[in-house]
Amino acid sequence: MKVEWLVCFILSMLILAASVGFVLAIRFGKYKRGRLLRPINVAFFGVFLASFVMLLPIYTDFAEKGIINGFQSVLFALHNTFQVFTIDADRAVIMENVDCGNRILQNLYGGTISLLFVIAPILTFGFVISFFKTIRAYFRYIMGFFREVYVFSELNEKSLALAADIKNNHRNAVLVFTDVFESNDEISFELIERANELNAICFKKDVLAINFKLHNNGSPITFFVIGEDEGENIEQSLKLISSYKKNDNISLYVFSTGVESEILLTKADKGNIKVRRVNEIRSLINRLLYERGVELFENAKPMEDGIKQISAVIIGLGQHGTEMLKSLAWYCQMTGYRVKIDAFEMSPEAEDRFTALAPELMSPRYNGVLVQGEPEYTITIHSGFDVTTQSFADELSKLTDTTYVFVSLGSDSMNIRTAVTLRMLFERMHIKPIIQPIIYSTPQKDALSGVTNYRGQPYDIEFIGDLKSSFSEKVIMNSELEADALSRHMKWGKEEEFWQYEYNYNSSMASAIHMIARIACGIIGADKKEEDLTEEERNAIEVLEHCRWNAYMRSEGYIYSGSHDKKSRNDLGKMHHDLIVFDLLDEEEKRKDSSVGTK
Repeated sequence: MKVEWLVCFILSMLILAASVGFVLAIRFGKYKRGRLLRPINVAFFGVFLASFVMLLPIYTDFAEKGIINGFQSVLFALHNTFQVFTIDADRAVIMENVDCGNRILQNLYGGTISLLFVIAPILTFGFVISFFKTIRAYFRYIMGFFREVYVFSELNEKSLALAADIKNNHRNAVLVFTDVFESNDEISFELIERANELNAICFKKDVLAINFKLHNNGSPITFFVIGEDEGENIEQSLKLISSYKKNDNISLYVFSTGVESEILLTKADKGNIKVRRVNEIRSLINRLLYERGVELFENAKPMEDGIKQISAVIIGLGQHGTEMLKSLAWYCQMTGYRVKIDAFEMSPEAEDRFTALAPELMSPRYNGVLVQGEPEYTITIHSGFDVTTQSFADELSKLTDTTYVFVSLGSDSMNIRTAVTLRMLFERMHIKPIIQPIIYSTPQKDALSGVTNYRGQPYDIEFIGDLKSSFSEKVIMNSELEADALSRHMKWGKEEEFWQYEYNYNSSMASAIHMIARIACGIIGADKKEEDLTEEERNAIEVLEHCRWNAYMRSEGYIYSGSHDKKSRNDLGKMHHDLIVFDLLDEEEKRKDSSVGTK
């Protein structure tokens, strides 16, 4: 056995194994794909290097025989390696000169070279096709030089839903999806087919690897960083801001629910770019309350003391359920109404976790306590309950006054199944609360609309949150609620502060949402301008607004600073000096309540 042949064989096997490992890591792992580290490039380089190493002993043998010199042997091996990839190598000559000195190694060596002779041209063909696809994508992008462009950082169900709606509203718009990798799985194929139906441009490259500056400065470019990995979304957004901040035709929408994105995007030097963080969880809850929240008051039940009670049940305290629980605490603050909220969660630490998020909201000092000038609510968190068990059914049977149910358990099938079970349990209790489960699939939502049992009895379940209605231009970019909130913010602040600081943005959104409800509930003076209020109306509006604001701030995690002095306010510590009963406010702060609390 010739040692140099064995060494080259082992080395080429290691190179091929390493190449396969890298390709799998890049293709299926969370490794960040760049310009060079693409699967096709790694595979091409690995096979090229392995082929070169395997051909090298043939020409070093020629050098030993004096036919060529050592340097020429390297050049001939390199030349033949190129020929392998262009189907130009003479396989017969190469195989005749394979001389390993051992039959087993000879067979392995010859078999491996034969395999490389097949793989190499295929990679060449794939590389060329990939290259021309990229060139074609760039060409199509440049052809849209004067048109508005919408760029999506990833091809997924959410980005497709938004892109379809934008295309419907802007027929001449250029749609671009980046980081699009074809694969044999059915989901990938369907996504690409739907992107092609929209006549979208698909780049294999990452959104950061494409030069979008090849575009008319007067035509808008809108980026949607909408990947499944929120950490990657933040990283991409910061780099996009750095690259395009001098361009005044750029808008950037970052999809993220994490507080870290809020901090990082607030701190970033945005230059001329309009940046918006889209918290899809909060967006859904806000939109639901803005558009249909009045139904909660309409379905409230009169109590013996004349007060109408909203009795809400939340199933699942994941992100959606937690956001709904926090929102109902302030949204249901209304003169003549009281709210009782029961939340069920499988985790035994559910109450402890929620209390950590909103400690003063859950404090026995306020929760379930009726104090004039303070919000009135009762929140009970039922920890450790599995909705598929009899113990849950038994606990639910005690809530005979339920008027509203929100279901969010993490999957469409679980939400649908639970909603149907809840309707059955409530029928046994002879009550008919509103039931709203979240369902992402638009086709399933459409199919379930108006669903009945075999006897034609309607389930009366209102499915919400599907991708088509949640990811639309009206919701994400041209929100009526957002415009309403900005109008309310302008009563006391500047427009740039509304967009820049989420504290202002979220607070104004809550104010706008509640204003719709208080007008619908007939709160006297709510539909008037502040200067038109009577003294009695002003006082009623101010008390109501302060109660709502207190509940809102506590739902955001704020606590009382311990002093009425403004200097004691500490937003880093979420401590506020005005989280007190209404009568203790100074007159200036009371006037702010009537200003914010009216049209």
